[in-house]
Amino acid sequence: MDGRHGMSRALALAMALLAAGPVSARQTAPQQPTLRPSAPAPGAASQTPAPTAPAPAAPVTTPPPINATPVPIPAEPAAVAPVAETAPTAPTAPAKPVEPAKRGRSGVAILQALDKVTTETMRFEVPVGQPIRYKTLIFTVRACETSASDEAIPESAAYVVVDTQPKAVAGRVAPPGRQIYKGWMYASSPGLNPLQHPVYDAWLIACKTSVPVAPAGSR
Repeated sequence: MDGRHGMSRALALAMALLAAGPVSARQTAPQQPTLRPSAPAPGAASQTPAPTAPAPAAPVTTPPPINATPVPIPAEPAAVAPVAETAPTAPTAPAKPVEPAKRGRSGVAILQALDKVTTETMRFEVPVGQPIRYKTLIFTVRACETSASDEAIPESAAYVVVDTQPKAVAGRVAPPGRQIYKGWMYASSPGLNPLQHPVYDAWLIACKTSVPVAPAGSR
């Protein structure tokens, strides 16, 4: 009896739903219940933390002073006054270089000759440009100079030309001469450029300007 009654009741409910029409699709979502803080239970301890005491501040230490040398601040440069324009000056001529002192030139050379066979020596004077005979030798001096005042060592030098020529014999033609020496002779160094001859030697003694005296052997 109860079963039939239940079935008829369900059938009646379905019939009512069909008669009522379709249910609107818009359905409101169920509202979520708002949560409220529950009151503390009586006798429960409070959950608020007790205030803590502030930590003591660290002591402030002052750094020691730095012994640095103070750097001076450069002063601002003073304003430079404009330079007035001046008229251009004429270029000066360059100074002439100092010319070295010239060597003194003499007109006469004093020579000395040696005969190696007889060991005879003779000193005689030879004017510049004039041949002078000593036995079978003929001496011709081209120049005779002395050192200048600005030279450290005093010196006399003569450019000498020596020819060999035997003396002429009466009634015979004199044989031709032959040059055996040409070069500078130095009074301070006779062995620097000597005359090389198997019988005679000759060297410079000095330079002078007096009148020459012919050697005795030239006669």
